[in-house]
Amino acid sequence: MATIAAMLPVELLVHALIVEAHLPYAAKVLVLTLTATVLAIWVAEPSAARLLRGWLHAPALRHRKRLAAAPALWRARAVLRDQPGALQRITRALARLDTNILSIHVHPVPGGVLDEFVLSAPGLVGERELLGALLDGGGRTPHVWPTTALAMADGQTRALSLAARIAAAPDELPLAVAELLHARIVPPSDAGSKGPDDGTRLKIPTAWHGPITFSRPGEPFTPAESARAHRLAELAETMSYWPAGSPAAR
Repeated sequence: MATIAAMLPVELLVHALIVEAHLPYAAKVLVLTLTATVLAIWVAEPSAARLLRGWLHAPALRHRKRLAAAPALWRARAVLRDQPGALQRITRALARLDTNILSIHVHPVPGGVLDEFVLSAPGLVGERELLGALLDGGGRTPHVWPTTALAMADGQTRALSLAARIAAAPDELPLAVAELLHARIVPPSDAGSKGPDDGTRLKIPTAWHGPITFSRPGEPFTPAESARAHRLAELAETMSYWPAGSPAAR
């Protein structure tokens, strides 16, 4: 449509001028062809395309704007003072960015409480803005990660599902814990090396596998996550002592 709208007026004008000119027929055809082609390609078509682009691509542009403004999900952590009003201050700081708190978990830690959030923020709000809001709200050592709707899954329910899996097959413990914590299993050859002292490594003891080490760079393990992993290890150890055909194992 843009090409037709650009070329038709040029073609009509050139035809009108050439037809009235006193030139041989072959010269008229040649001049007409060259002139119309040059004007259409280099003058009329680009300008018309620019003028009509907003109208021709309006649905796609509107869709792109909606995608850019669509809310995004984030996981966030910050250490707060264990005192009244601390959570209210950080909530107000996030509200100034039109960010909604979808879930919150509180873990006692030395020097305060570690609050873990799942946030829904406007598409134009990025990691830097969220970190600034957490700091303005009184949070210490904040961390922010993009996430998906799977973060809304209840952690206790997921742990129970994995416990049923371990009860049926205790050898599944390393994979189940890695899935529960969204972590990777550190190979035994690397487990003895000294890792960063930032809480991103978790070691759980087992009776038959030996200690199993998990790593999650950039995202420290919380006390609740550590407790769940240790309880799964205890369950696997208990089930490994039952004979395969016994009623308890079934």
